[in-house]
Amino acid sequence: MRIVAGSHKGSRIAAPKGTHTRPTSDRAREAVFNLIGPVDDAAVLDLFAGSGAMGLEALSRGAARCVFVESDRAACRVIRENLDRLRLTGAVVLCKDAFQALREEKAVGRTYELVLADPPYGLWEGLEERLGEAVAPVLAPDGLLVVETSARVEPALPLDLVTSRRYGSARITLFSR
Repeated sequence: MRIVAGSHKGSRIAAPKGTHTRPTSDRAREAVFNLIGPVDDAAVLDLFAGSGAMGLEALSRGAARCVFVESDRAACRVIRENLDRLRLTGAVVLCKDAFQALREEKAVGRTYELVLADPPYGLWEGLEERLGEAVAPVLAPDGLLVVETSARVEPALPLDLVTSRRYGSARITLFSR
């Protein structure tokens, strides 16, 4: 995997070993950022971060900061290693449950212009209702939520649907407040 664009275009990104993490493909990442548009100076929250590829891409494209949230310790280690290798600043890695992190971010009043959510495809049905409710308080008024699911799934969240597109076995859906 590589960073698609920005200051670190072409740089390799490591992914955690095993089958628990399914990194977003380069093609899908490029499509997501084409849909989103510029992320200059944005605050980004990367939930279910896995390898951190989406948040790393945002930082390479000019995001001011990114909070990576991942519950798997090995994946957190890989995200930190990617950040160190790329010398990217403005990043924090939280090795904890996404919903716990969302509660904590809400409690301190932090908001994000861009929230990225790429949970394991098989868990989406159980997360869908909770995720929309938990993300809304931390999504800035003009912010976007990007959800990656299996191509067969059409997410329905209590937010405004912006667009939904299929890219191979993945579906990328954008929501706003």
